[in-house]
Amino acid sequence: MVWTQSMWTMSVNLMRVCALLVVCGVVLAAQAQADFPTVPKETYEALKIDRSASPKELYEALVKRYMDPAQQGVGKGKYGDYWQPVSFSKYFDPHTFYKPPQAVKEVASREQCVKCHTDESPGWVAAWKKSTHANLDKIRKLTPKDETFYKKAKLEAVEANLRSIGKLGKGENLKEVGCIDCHFDINTKNKADHRKDIKLATADTCGTCHLQEFAERESERDTITWPKDQWPKGRPSHALDYRANVEVEVYAGMPQREIADGCTGCHVNQNKCDTCHARHEFSVAESRKPEVCAQCHSGADHNNWEAYSLSKHGLKYQRAKDHWNFNIPIKEAIAKGAETAPTCQYCHMEYQGKIAHNIVRKVRWANYPFVPGIRENIKTEWADKRNDAWVKTCTQCHSETYARAWLEFMDNGTFSGIDKYDEAHHVVEEQYKSGLLTGQKTNRPAPPAPETDGFEKFFQIYWSKGNNPAANELKLFEMAEDHLVQLHVSLAHQYWGYTYTVGWAAMNRAYVEIMDDDTRLKEKLDLQARVAKLEGQMKHSLLDLDTETGKISLGGIGGGMMLAGTLALAGWRRHKK
Repeated sequence: MVWTQSMWTMSVNLMRVCALLVVCGVVLAAQAQADFPTVPKETYEALKIDRSASPKELYEALVKRYMDPAQQGVGKGKYGDYWQPVSFSKYFDPHTFYKPPQAVKEVASREQCVKCHTDESPGWVAAWKKSTHANLDKIRKLTPKDETFYKKAKLEAVEANLRSIGKLGKGENLKEVGCIDCHFDINTKNKADHRKDIKLATADTCGTCHLQEFAERESERDTITWPKDQWPKGRPSHALDYRANVEVEVYAGMPQREIADGCTGCHVNQNKCDTCHARHEFSVAESRKPEVCAQCHSGADHNNWEAYSLSKHGLKYQRAKDHWNFNIPIKEAIAKGAETAPTCQYCHMEYQGKIAHNIVRKVRWANYPFVPGIRENIKTEWADKRNDAWVKTCTQCHSETYARAWLEFMDNGTFSGIDKYDEAHHVVEEQYKSGLLTGQKTNRPAPPAPETDGFEKFFQIYWSKGNNPAANELKLFEMAEDHLVQLHVSLAHQYWGYTYTVGWAAMNRAYVEIMDDDTRLKEKLDLQARVAKLEGQMKHSLLDLDTETGKISLGGIGGGMMLAGTLALAGWRRHKK
């Protein structure tokens, strides 16, 4: 067979078509696959989907679990029958408590939303107008020379997610993300009825577009599993922090609801994203600064901000932050952002060289060293792998020998604090078992249901009545919940001042006071035993009451001794005369 020129041309064209079809197939396959390397395999396994799943499949699986109360999803939790929401609860848990405002009767388009709120709440609109959401066209025009050029690829990924989910047409681009998109429905052409349609944006709302970040955050449920169930699966984490809050017995039972909800203000990351990404600007640069973490990770039992900000790292940040570029992605903060010291975000979001919204993949101590089994867990293969991950983080700036030496220093210093606490714990527990705590047998009201009374219970740091808790119990719990934590956190963040003042020194003071009280109690019990023994040898008490005359008379051995002494004294006086 002799090939003609036309046959060669047809053959080449056919090969080109086939190649084009192959390329298109690859592109379509890539578009259809939610390929997020930063989402761990444990999450895909937990959701029972393959890594080749489409954005639609991944999103629907995540939301199904996220909404399911049986899987620690939204809702009041297992103690929900014991408490009722306050008016502010709708902002803590919008899924459960938020209802659209009935006083506002408008049915508005996206343009009308902006126009009305420019008058009604101008601060919202001003912040939104500065946001990336309001300026998507600006993002599309970025060139590789722009420091925020990465946002263009992010926008394209968001639009690919929306096409897969069915919220965006083929070849269609988002015009903007405005009020109506987050508070009604993304990319809707419909108007929103204020009385029926308005919602507050929750984590799954943000996840519609920001699927990768939503999946990363939700993966905390799957990657923090404890070898001997020292903590429940997936905790402590941002992904389950609200459930961890409402399922504390004292939270459910306390009649002082606003005091109970003092914890909820921080325990809302499970429900919302705006604790870190402040609305309505949602500035990425702002969320990369340590102050964002400080609003929750501060105070008596998680003094992370105080310890970091006064450490060498934190002080370096304060001096140099005006010269750092927070528009640069965190993974490039050192190479391109001029960062010369770590931030909270850099250390805690990094894992094996990748940055993700999973903050717990390196957790070993979980902030609270007194939790039973935590100390023993530090010397296991589970903890060693996480320790190695920390070493890899630290060696971005330090040598491996330095990093391992410091982590050992932190562990051993924490062990010393636990030793001090354990000794005090044993003493107070023995007092409790013997019924010797102040008022334990006479003035110890039961805590509110569903909480039950007991030794060293969490409720004792929030609720009190009569002698429940006794002073020694509260002192012991503060020793663990506050001072031991402050000792450990300060060691972890390299701030010496808090390690030895609010940490070790405060523990030492509480220890001394508990031991002093225990010694006085033992001396009192010994004296009572001696008196009881003496009285047991008498026919009568030292002071007997004459039931006929109502007068007190001397009796028993003591009375006899006093009488003998009186008679002897009288005889001596007669003899002298």
